[in-house]
Amino acid sequence: MSFNRFLVFLCLISSVSLKAQGVEMADAMRSSGKIYVVVGVLSIVFAGIVFWLVRLDRKISKLEKESTHNSRS
Repeated sequence: MSFNRFLVFLCLISSVSLKAQGVEMADAMRSSGKIYVVVGVLSIVFAGIVFWLVRLDRKISKLEKESTHNSRS
């Protein structure tokens, strides 16, 4: 549930920051081909964060299961 809220928050922040940058900078980066590097780096960073969050969620779930199992014994 909190991961979904994080994604919504991230999307809102992204859309606000993109509107604040202006079209001129995007046109300049697109014409020189640097926009693809920026999109690639952002995609890699975002994928890394998502991977880390999923891994962290699995570890926490495992610890919660172990904790409830140990408290019953």
